[in-house]
Amino acid sequence: MTGNMKQFKTRVPRKQRVRRTILLISFMLFPITVFYFSPYLIIMGAAQGAVSFSFLLFSGMFVFSILFGRAFCGWVCPAGGLQECAAAGIDKPARGGKANLIKFILWVPWLAVIVLFFVKAGGIKTLDPFIGTDYGMSVTRPQAYIIYIPVLLLILIPALAAGKRSFCHYICWMAPFMILGRRLGQLVRIPSMGLKAEKDSCVNCGLCSRACPMSLDVQAMVQSQNMFSDECILCGECTDACNKKTISFVFKK
Repeated sequence: MTGNMKQFKTRVPRKQRVRRTILLISFMLFPITVFYFSPYLIIMGAAQGAVSFSFLLFSGMFVFSILFGRAFCGWVCPAGGLQECAAAGIDKPARGGKANLIKFILWVPWLAVIVLFFVKAGGIKTLDPFIGTDYGMSVTRPQAYIIYIPVLLLILIPALAAGKRSFCHYICWMAPFMILGRRLGQLVRIPSMGLKAEKDSCVNCGLCSRACPMSLDVQAMVQSQNMFSDECILCGECTDACNKKTISFVFKK
Protein backbone atom coordinates (compact mmCIF):
# COMPACT_ATOMS: atom_id res chain seq x y z
CA MET A 1 0.00 0.00 0.00
CA THR A 2 2.80 2.39 0.92
CA GLY A 3 4.63 1.58 -2.30
CA ASN A 4 1.50 2.29 -4.35
CA MET A 5 1.00 5.62 -2.59
CA LYS A 6 4.61 6.60 -3.23
CA GLN A 7 4.22 5.68 -6.90
CA PHE A 8 1.05 7.77 -7.12
CA LYS A 9 2.76 10.81 -5.63
CA THR A 10 5.60 10.69 -8.13
CA ARG A 11 3.22 10.94 -11.07
CA VAL A 12 2.91 14.70 -10.65
CA PRO A 13 6.27 16.48 -10.92
CA ARG A 14 7.26 18.69 -8.01
CA LYS A 15 7.10 21.85 -10.12
CA GLN A 16 3.49 21.12 -11.02
CA ARG A 17 2.57 20.32 -7.41
CA VAL A 18 3.95 23.72 -6.41
CA ARG A 19 2.16 25.47 -9.27
CA ARG A 20 -1.19 23.83 -8.57
CA THR A 21 -0.87 24.53 -4.86
CA ILE A 22 -0.28 28.23 -5.56
CA LEU A 23 -3.30 28.30 -7.88
CA LEU A 24 -5.45 26.56 -5.27
CA ILE A 25 -4.40 29.00 -2.54
CA SER A 26 -5.05 31.92 -4.90
CA PHE A 27 -8.55 30.59 -5.59
CA MET A 28 -9.24 30.09 -1.87
CA LEU A 29 -8.33 33.75 -1.34
CA PHE A 30 -10.64 34.83 -4.17
CA PRO A 31 -13.40 36.07 -1.81
CA ILE A 32 -10.85 38.57 -0.52
CA THR A 33 -9.28 39.53 -3.86
CA VAL A 34 -12.12 39.22 -6.39
CA PHE A 35 -12.80 42.98 -6.57
CA TYR A 36 -9.14 43.62 -7.35
CA PHE A 37 -9.71 41.79 -10.63
CA SER A 38 -12.99 43.58 -11.29
CA PRO A 39 -13.60 45.05 -14.76
CA TYR A 40 -16.25 47.30 -13.20
CA LEU A 41 -14.39 48.84 -10.27
CA ILE A 42 -11.74 50.23 -12.58
CA ILE A 43 -14.54 52.05 -14.45
CA MET A 44 -16.07 53.25 -11.19
CA GLY A 45 -12.70 54.59 -10.14
CA ALA A 46 -12.12 56.20 -13.55
CA ALA A 47 -15.43 58.07 -13.23
CA GLN A 48 -14.03 59.69 -10.08
CA GLY A 49 -10.57 60.21 -11.54
CA ALA A 50 -9.26 57.60 -9.10
CA VAL A 51 -6.72 54.87 -9.72
CA SER A 52 -8.14 51.65 -8.26
CA PHE A 53 -6.23 48.51 -7.34
CA SER A 54 -7.52 46.85 -10.51
CA PHE A 55 -5.95 49.69 -12.52
CA LEU A 56 -2.62 49.00 -10.81
CA LEU A 57 -3.02 45.24 -11.20
CA PHE A 58 -3.83 45.33 -14.92
CA SER A 59 -0.99 47.77 -15.54
CA GLY A 60 1.33 45.49 -13.56
CA MET A 61 0.22 42.51 -15.65
CA PHE A 62 1.12 44.39 -18.81
CA VAL A 63 4.61 45.22 -17.55
CA PHE A 64 5.13 41.73 -16.07
CA SER A 65 4.16 40.08 -19.36
CA ILE A 66 6.93 41.87 -21.26
CA LEU A 67 9.38 39.58 -19.45
CA PHE A 68 7.23 36.60 -18.46
CA GLY A 69 4.33 36.42 -20.93
CA ARG A 70 1.15 34.96 -19.47
CA ALA A 71 2.90 33.19 -16.60
CA PHE A 72 0.52 34.98 -14.21
CA CYS A 73 -2.33 32.97 -15.78
CA GLY A 74 -0.46 29.70 -15.35
CA TRP A 75 0.89 30.20 -11.85
CA VAL A 76 -1.12 32.77 -9.85
CA CYS A 77 -4.54 33.58 -11.30
CA PRO A 78 -7.46 32.48 -9.07
CA ALA A 79 -9.66 32.02 -12.13
CA GLY A 80 -7.04 29.63 -13.48
CA GLY A 81 -7.15 27.71 -10.20
CA LEU A 82 -10.92 27.26 -10.45
CA GLN A 83 -10.72 26.16 -14.08
CA GLU A 84 -8.01 23.60 -13.43
CA CYS A 85 -10.13 22.18 -10.62
CA ALA A 86 -12.97 21.87 -13.15
CA ALA A 87 -10.64 20.21 -15.67
CA ALA A 88 -9.91 17.48 -13.13
CA GLY A 89 -13.52 16.37 -13.58
CA ILE A 90 -14.17 17.33 -17.22
CA ASP A 91 -10.97 17.06 -19.24
CA LYS A 92 -12.38 18.49 -22.46
CA PRO A 93 -10.04 20.44 -24.79
CA ALA A 94 -11.01 23.96 -25.80
CA ARG A 95 -11.25 24.55 -29.54
CA GLY A 96 -9.48 27.92 -29.54
CA GLY A 97 -8.70 29.24 -33.02
CA LYS A 98 -10.45 32.40 -34.17
CA ALA A 99 -12.74 32.20 -31.14
CA ASN A 100 -9.76 33.38 -29.09
CA LEU A 101 -10.39 36.83 -30.59
CA ILE A 102 -13.68 37.12 -28.67
CA LYS A 103 -11.84 38.42 -25.61
CA PHE A 104 -10.37 41.26 -27.67
CA ILE A 105 -13.81 42.13 -29.06
CA LEU A 106 -14.98 42.48 -25.45
CA TRP A 107 -11.78 44.17 -24.26
CA VAL A 108 -11.51 47.04 -26.77
CA PRO A 109 -14.84 48.78 -25.95
CA TRP A 110 -14.28 48.15 -22.22
CA LEU A 111 -10.87 49.82 -22.40
CA ALA A 112 -12.37 52.68 -24.41
CA VAL A 113 -14.97 53.25 -21.68
CA ILE A 114 -12.24 53.40 -19.03
CA VAL A 115 -10.31 56.02 -21.01
CA LEU A 116 -13.49 58.00 -21.67
CA PHE A 117 -14.41 58.10 -17.99
CA PHE A 118 -10.93 59.27 -17.01
CA VAL A 119 -11.15 62.03 -19.64
CA LYS A 120 -14.59 63.12 -18.40
CA ALA A 121 -13.28 63.17 -14.82
CA GLY A 122 -10.46 65.49 -15.88
CA GLY A 123 -7.74 62.85 -15.74
CA ILE A 124 -6.19 61.00 -12.84
CA LYS A 125 -6.71 62.91 -9.60
CA THR A 126 -6.15 60.45 -6.79
CA LEU A 127 -5.04 56.96 -5.80
CA ASP A 128 -7.72 54.84 -4.13
CA PRO A 129 -6.63 51.17 -4.29
CA PHE A 130 -9.36 49.96 -1.93
CA ILE A 131 -12.28 51.59 -3.71
CA GLY A 132 -15.41 49.41 -3.50
CA THR A 133 -13.95 47.13 -0.80
CA ASP A 134 -14.35 46.91 2.99
CA TYR A 135 -10.91 47.66 4.41
CA GLY A 136 -9.32 45.94 1.41
CA MET A 137 -11.54 42.84 1.54
CA SER A 138 -14.01 42.07 -1.24
CA VAL A 139 -16.68 39.68 0.10
CA THR A 140 -17.46 40.70 3.66
CA ARG A 141 -21.27 40.88 3.61
CA PRO A 142 -23.99 38.54 2.34
CA GLN A 143 -24.94 41.06 -0.35
CA ALA A 144 -21.49 40.72 -1.89
CA TYR A 145 -22.29 37.14 -2.87
CA ILE A 146 -24.77 38.55 -5.39
CA ILE A 147 -21.66 39.62 -7.31
CA TYR A 148 -19.24 36.89 -6.26
CA ILE A 149 -21.32 33.86 -7.27
CA PRO A 150 -22.08 35.11 -10.82
CA VAL A 151 -18.35 35.80 -11.24
CA LEU A 152 -17.61 32.20 -10.28
CA LEU A 153 -20.23 30.97 -12.74
CA LEU A 154 -18.80 33.21 -15.48
CA ILE A 155 -15.47 31.43 -15.01
CA LEU A 156 -16.75 27.92 -14.34
CA ILE A 157 -19.51 27.43 -16.91
CA PRO A 158 -17.30 28.01 -20.00
CA ALA A 159 -14.68 25.64 -18.56
CA LEU A 160 -17.33 22.93 -18.16
CA ALA A 161 -19.18 23.56 -21.42
CA ALA A 162 -16.51 24.69 -23.90
CA GLY A 163 -13.37 23.00 -22.60
CA LYS A 164 -10.35 23.51 -20.37
CA ARG A 165 -9.62 27.13 -19.44
CA SER A 166 -12.22 28.41 -21.90
CA PHE A 167 -12.63 31.53 -19.80
CA CYS A 168 -8.93 32.27 -20.42
CA HIS A 169 -9.37 31.66 -24.15
CA TYR A 170 -12.57 33.56 -24.87
CA ILE A 171 -13.66 35.91 -22.09
CA CYS A 172 -10.85 37.02 -19.78
CA TRP A 173 -10.43 40.81 -19.77
CA MET A 174 -6.94 40.46 -18.24
CA ALA A 175 -5.44 38.25 -20.96
CA PRO A 176 -5.23 40.98 -23.65
CA PHE A 177 -3.02 43.10 -21.39
CA MET A 178 -0.55 40.23 -21.14
CA ILE A 179 -0.75 39.25 -24.80
CA LEU A 180 -0.05 42.81 -25.91
CA GLY A 181 2.71 43.17 -23.31
CA ARG A 182 4.39 40.02 -24.63
CA ARG A 183 4.04 41.27 -28.19
CA LEU A 184 5.58 44.62 -27.24
CA GLY A 185 8.52 42.84 -25.64
CA GLN A 186 9.06 40.88 -28.84
CA LEU A 187 8.79 44.02 -30.97
CA VAL A 188 11.53 45.83 -29.09
CA ARG A 189 13.50 42.59 -28.64
CA ILE A 190 13.51 42.49 -24.86
CA PRO A 191 14.68 39.10 -23.51
CA SER A 192 11.73 37.20 -22.06
CA MET A 193 10.67 33.80 -20.74
CA GLY A 194 9.51 31.29 -23.32
CA LEU A 195 9.78 27.71 -24.48
CA LYS A 196 12.24 26.01 -26.78
CA ALA A 197 12.17 22.55 -28.31
CA GLU A 198 14.69 20.13 -29.77
CA LYS A 199 12.78 18.68 -32.69
CA ASP A 200 15.26 15.82 -33.27
CA SER A 201 14.55 14.27 -29.88
CA CYS A 202 10.75 14.36 -30.33
CA VAL A 203 9.14 10.92 -30.79
CA ASN A 204 5.65 12.32 -31.57
CA CYS A 205 4.07 10.66 -28.54
CA GLY A 206 1.63 13.56 -28.03
CA LEU A 207 2.06 13.66 -24.24
CA CYS A 208 2.88 17.39 -24.36
CA SER A 209 -0.35 18.24 -26.17
CA ARG A 210 -2.46 16.12 -23.82
CA ALA A 211 -0.85 17.78 -20.79
CA CYS A 212 -1.41 21.35 -21.96
CA PRO A 213 -4.18 23.00 -19.86
CA MET A 214 -4.75 25.50 -22.69
CA SER A 215 -5.42 22.69 -25.21
CA LEU A 216 -2.58 23.81 -27.50
CA ASP A 217 -1.20 21.43 -30.12
CA VAL A 218 2.23 21.49 -28.54
CA GLN A 219 3.44 18.54 -30.61
CA ALA A 220 2.77 20.51 -33.82
CA MET A 221 4.55 23.51 -32.32
CA VAL A 222 7.59 21.34 -31.66
CA GLN A 223 7.59 19.99 -35.21
CA SER A 224 7.29 23.49 -36.68
CA GLN A 225 10.04 24.75 -34.35
CA ASN A 226 7.76 27.61 -33.31
CA MET A 227 7.03 27.41 -29.60
CA PHE A 228 5.32 30.80 -29.36
CA SER A 229 1.58 31.10 -28.82
CA ASP A 230 -0.49 33.98 -27.47
CA GLU A 231 -2.46 31.38 -25.51
CA CYS A 232 0.56 29.76 -23.84
CA ILE A 233 0.52 30.41 -20.07
CA LEU A 234 4.04 29.07 -19.42
CA CYS A 235 2.76 26.57 -16.88
CA GLY A 236 5.45 24.05 -17.79
CA GLU A 237 3.07 21.10 -18.03
CA CYS A 238 4.46 20.20 -21.46
CA THR A 239 8.07 20.38 -20.24
CA ASP A 240 7.27 17.96 -17.41
CA ALA A 241 5.15 15.62 -19.55
CA CYS A 242 7.88 15.07 -22.15
CA ASN A 243 9.90 11.95 -21.30
CA LYS A 244 12.62 12.95 -23.78
CA LYS A 245 13.04 16.44 -22.29
CA THR A 246 12.44 17.87 -25.75
CA ILE A 247 10.78 21.02 -24.39
CA SER A 248 12.36 23.37 -21.89
CA PHE A 249 12.11 26.93 -20.60
CA VAL A 250 14.42 29.55 -22.03
CA PHE A 251 14.99 33.22 -21.34
CA LYS A 252 16.06 35.03 -24.49
CA LYS A 253 15.01 37.53 -27.18
